[in-house]
Amino acid sequence: MIRNTDAQITLILRAARAREQHSSILDRRHEMDQTDRRILALLQQDASRSVADIAAEVGLSQTPCWRRIQKLHATGVIDRTVAILNPESIGLGLTVFIEVEAADHSPEWLQSFTAKVSAMPEVLEIHRMAGDIDYLLRVAVRDMAHFDDFYRTLIDTVALKNVTSRFAMERVKATTAYPLER
Repeated sequence: MIRNTDAQITLILRAARAREQHSSILDRRHEMDQTDRRILALLQQDASRSVADIAAEVGLSQTPCWRRIQKLHATGVIDRTVAILNPESIGLGLTVFIEVEAADHSPEWLQSFTAKVSAMPEVLEIHRMAGDIDYLLRVAVRDMAHFDDFYRTLIDTVALKNVTSRFAMERVKATTAYPLER
């Protein structure tokens, strides 16, 4: 007989919910036609373009184009619209990828880790990983002194088993645009 702890059951339920959400997103993707994909490709390149410009580019009048964009927002395909900054121009030119091995794998630890690390403004992304590491963070800092301050705060904030930092020497490619071809 297999016995699961409450923590294991919680993790199993979270995984099932994540699969359901992923499945729902896939269902939404199948509802999109080629025109929606063209609209999304244009918006990923420049979300400040006018509806009139986008409509002309995809061969629609403005109102149907606007409705499609609103539907893409309402269904969560478009998560949000933001300005993408040049990190060097705002003094945050050092990118660090931090590999974290968790000291604990309980739901309580995960909740604490997620809340505390998410609140750190230098942290741009947190990914839960498969393989040798548990989490991968992408961090933007001014310089090595700023990183050292960040690192000390990180290890004082939450219990970690191991932390490995890797410093980006050059950003060879950076995009936020997802491939939309089918």
